[in-house]
Amino acid sequence: MRNWIKAIVLCVMPMAATAQDTGLESLDTSDSGRDWMAVGRLDIAGRGFCTGTLVSPTLVLTAAHCLFDKVSGQRINPSEIEFLAGWRLGRALAYRTARQAVVHPDYQFGAESTTDRVSADVALIELWQPIRNTAVIPFESGNQPRRGAEVGVVSYAHDRSEAPSLQQVCSVMNRQRGVMIMSCDVDFGSSGAPVFSFAGARPQIVSVVAAKASLDGQNVAIGTAVEHSLQLLRDELSAGRGFGLSAPGPGAGKNIGARFIRP
Repeated sequence: MRNWIKAIVLCVMPMAATAQDTGLESLDTSDSGRDWMAVGRLDIAGRGFCTGTLVSPTLVLTAAHCLFDKVSGQRINPSEIEFLAGWRLGRALAYRTARQAVVHPDYQFGAESTTDRVSADVALIELWQPIRNTAVIPFESGNQPRRGAEVGVVSYAHDRSEAPSLQQVCSVMNRQRGVMIMSCDVDFGSSGAPVFSFAGARPQIVSVVAAKASLDGQNVAIGTAVEHSLQLLRDELSAGRGFGLSAPGPGAGKNIGARFIRP
């Protein structure tokens, strides 16, 4: 990944003005996390986690590579994936098991890390039952922001797995063919985290985090733009091209319903 990052971003010239990056704000209280309850933790086969975001009551947006076993390269059965909406400090607003999932048709898990591979590193997970809670409002998507634009990211990570953190101001350093390089602070577990534009009345998802890298000693986030991919994924699901669709297993019933905490 690092060699690819060098190949596409070493040509970035110093910018006349960049967004002033802010530090991470932990969203570990009801008040601080109120606007971000549609962002949740994806627990994957009991072996790890990613970050995901509701884009409808039944659909969670994340990174495609989160749905593959990194050792075998095989797709993970969606029945082994659970979405924890608004997860913080051991509780969530709602718990749902995945019903099926779809990855971008151009994504290849074992392929070399090229611009084309990263630009397709996006997936949708369909839940067994919708999350209908006035405190959990799905986010809409927006257009890919220009270079130099201010964005923000809400993510879980290995060192902050019990509550998400918000970095409200970081910047788009470069963009190329559906891939964004940003000055956002991400780490392992942040894969699939939503990158937001704050240009409208409510934040819109413009990218999902695909990787982290280093550029001239600065940590950067690599994001996959969702401007066109999200509708493509919805169409793939509608066409029946999802994987893992089956009846819930013996242990899935406990996760089909919802468990609530006071927002």
